[in-house]
Amino acid sequence: MRGCLIAVAILAMSTHGALAQDAAEGEKAFGVCKGCHQVGENAKNSVGPVLNGVIGRAAGTVPEYSYSAANKASGLTWDEATLHDYLIDPKAKVPGTKMSFAGLKSEQKIKDLTSYLAQFDAAGKRK
Repeated sequence: MRGCLIAVAILAMSTHGALAQDAAEGEKAFGVCKGCHQVGENAKNSVGPVLNGVIGRAAGTVPEYSYSAANKASGLTWDEATLHDYLIDPKAKVPGTKMSFAGLKSEQKIKDLTSYLAQFDAAGKRK
């Protein structure tokens, strides 16, 4: 009986770990974003806008970045749920966006990536 309880406890802990957000893994997941986006204190707009302070920011509002009309008019504010839907399929979430990214299909990678991005304030400093 005791062995069974230990096995259940180990299983519960391993399942919890798989569902938790991991910013270090999110930094790895950000690798697919780096071709177009930057984050951190020296980040600059590139093909895509800087992602500093993205959580809580209204879509289409990074200064000196040329957004699509669809993105500017989307009315979105980037929170975890909105970013999740966008990362799965950007063109479905914001029809007419110029973001040419097929999307992430892994729920865990999306959670990790969101956790990583949430670390950066608008100035690119880690919170």
